[in-house]
Amino acid sequence: MARRGKNYTERMRGPVGECELCGRVRPLTEHHLIPRAVHRKNQFQKQFTKEEMTERRISICRMCHKGIHRIIPDEKELARAYNTKELLLADERIRRHVEWVAKQR
Repeated sequence: MARRGKNYTERMRGPVGECELCGRVRPLTEHHLIPRAVHRKNQFQKQFTKEEMTERRISICRMCHKGIHRIIPDEKELARAYNTKELLLADERIRRHVEWVAKQR
């Protein structure tokens, strides 16, 4: 198994930019608003086009990304009820987490 040193860590970071949720300038990750785990499920294939499923994403910092998946761990629930940035921020738990992250260094 390859060592996971500095180079591995550097490769895992995305481009630096402004998080679409908290506004901090950090290395960004892509959050699929329709999680990839549900792309092959018939229910979601009927509801969304292939382009919507692959292109509907936001660039967010790692803290926001982890928070979303901790607060709402069910991928199907994320796809059904939180498939836009506005729907994510409408959830009070997510909004409070994003507000907390925005205050961090």
